[in-house]
Amino acid sequence: MVDKYVVGLMSGTSADGIDSVLTRIKDSGDQTELEVLDFETIPYTQEMQKKIFTAMDPDRSSSPLICSLNFELGYCFADAVKSLCRHAHFSIDRVDLIGSHGQTIYHIPDSDETYHASTLQIGEPAVISYETRTPVASNFRVMDMAAGGQGAPLIPYVDYLLFRNLERTIALLNIGGISNITVLPKRGNLRSVQAFDMGPGNMIIDELVRKFYGRPYDRNGNFAKRGKVIKQILKTLMNDSYFAKKPPKSTGRERYGKQYAEWMVENWHDQNSDDLIATATCFTAKAIFKNYQDFIQSKNPVDEIWVSGGGSHNPVLIGWLQTMLPDVTIKTFESNRLNADAKEAAAFAVLANEMVHQQPANVPTATGAKEQLILGNYTPFTGMKNRILIGG
Repeated sequence: MVDKYVVGLMSGTSADGIDSVLTRIKDSGDQTELEVLDFETIPYTQEMQKKIFTAMDPDRSSSPLICSLNFELGYCFADAVKSLCRHAHFSIDRVDLIGSHGQTIYHIPDSDETYHASTLQIGEPAVISYETRTPVASNFRVMDMAAGGQGAPLIPYVDYLLFRNLERTIALLNIGGISNITVLPKRGNLRSVQAFDMGPGNMIIDELVRKFYGRPYDRNGNFAKRGKVIKQILKTLMNDSYFAKKPPKSTGRERYGKQYAEWMVENWHDQNSDDLIATATCFTAKAIFKNYQDFIQSKNPVDEIWVSGGGSHNPVLIGWLQTMLPDVTIKTFESNRLNADAKEAAAFAVLANEMVHQQPANVPTATGAKEQLILGNYTPFTGMKNRILIGG
């Protein structure tokens, strides 16, 4: 089987920038072998981040904005691929395939009386393909939703391929804008995998830091470290119906984004800023712990938790998690096979590779879909470059 060079692109719910990873992938399915060759993060400009947040806001968004932003982000993603190849001293002509998650604008996991369950990721793949002269796999979530799933989480399939273990039960915890977990039971198969969104990650913390200090996030947990947790507020926050909901479940910025942070500030405007940030940080840890306690511990007690995402760099958050889970070893991906920040982008490189090999790649026990399905849309490049073909 010929190795393929695949670039994975990811921009998460925090919308702070584009993670791009250059990988070499051999084979597919259970035989997948992944090597990360280089990784880079390209921050969004303040102007671009403002556009993205405006597009996410139902009260301020518009059809023309989303239409334009779809193409603008396509150029941003293409530029990220070019920058990554320069950084790696790797000719872009050697890239066989790009897997792009896109930028989530809105996610509705469950239908209600007004809206149908649906999801929207933008960042036009045709623009990425044309600018890089490379085929693109994208739009990975929609087929799962078409089959009655929530379109999330998608990473568990890749977690299973790369990190399943015969001796230990491992949990892969990603603390991005939202916290999500994949539990890989020792000696388990794909059907035994548990995975779901646990609730808030960094989004509420980031929004509070932006409001109080004009900074994008709490670097090293410094503001949380200065504050103290307000127990009564934490108790109120934990009285959230999402935590009682049984998996499969998913959530996003629509629930735990800017409006949530503004609600906190409005309700507790007389409280110290650092105390609110500390409380929000503890809230993320407590939400993870409660979900673990209620839905995982009795079924699959975990030996190790490997943490990725921006939250892995917040020692205050990780410290609270370790205090709440004293019998579990908690470590970041830097101490294992994959850089913590590169994990999700690398996962979409793998999902792209699975798509072109026609391999089903969702986990119905995690998303609630009726069946396992091939995920993603394929945008070929038909110009003057050797191109990968579906099934190749």
